[in-house]
Amino acid sequence: MSITSQKTSIVIRDIERVSEMSKLVELEKEVWGLDDRDLTPLSMLIATKEVGAIIAGAFDGETLVGFVYGFVGYENASEPLVIHSHMLAVRPAYRSFNLGYKLKLAQRERAMAKGVRRITWTFDPLQSLNAHFNFGKLGVVSDAYKINFYGAQTSSFLHRLGTDRLWANWLLDSRRVERRLHEDSKGMDLPDNLERFAPLAQFGADGAPLRNESAKCLDQPYAMIEIPTDINALQQENPELAVEWREATRWAFTEAIASGYTVTEFYQTSRGNRRLGVYLLNSKSS
Repeated sequence: MSITSQKTSIVIRDIERVSEMSKLVELEKEVWGLDDRDLTPLSMLIATKEVGAIIAGAFDGETLVGFVYGFVGYENASEPLVIHSHMLAVRPAYRSFNLGYKLKLAQRERAMAKGVRRITWTFDPLQSLNAHFNFGKLGVVSDAYKINFYGAQTSSFLHRLGTDRLWANWLLDSRRVERRLHEDSKGMDLPDNLERFAPLAQFGADGAPLRNESAKCLDQPYAMIEIPTDINALQQENPELAVEWREATRWAFTEAIASGYTVTEFYQTSRGNRRLGVYLLNSKSS
């Protein structure tokens, strides 16, 4: 399908009808290559919608081209209600229209109308595009790393390195989020003043991850963790090296978060002829 980059007929609205929820399940298959065992049951969409789930879709005419789905969650007594954003998907041919961002804004608006002030979700920290979207464009923070959150693997072609996830917290009415939503894209270039801090995990000369001494790296106000810019391509070209990056970054995130650091930013930078991604973590004591 050829889609013009100037197309303006796409409408974002709530998904209410069962027939539209069925289209959502079909889009899951297309975007992630899921088999039936990993698809969201239609009955679950219907039931959770009835008790407060947010299901919004991007429609080109009658065609569902993207959606966001989040259900009501409870994490602690001091904050009785959150929305956990379980899925966000955009049809590949429509990914030049900023629909993911527009769907998240729609989700935020609907959550705040319900009195909810925080949305959570998970994402693979090795996926650099998602990292830039979450930290740079939306302003999330993260202080939890989940090892194989969905099990060792799923049927999705994106889950061949296990299902490790960062737990994203989107503080909807915070000054950080308000500023980020009104700025141009952030999180691109690594500030010069951060280059003096040694990353916990970083690129070696051969492209393999190096683990630096955690005691030294975590005795400073900031910590950093480097990742490849395209883990999917690396996984196809050199699966063993991709696994090394999963293991090294798993170690780095768990060490840093256990030591009281919070993931706050994601940058893209260059070293020599190599492009790489860099997570910035702030010490809670700094």
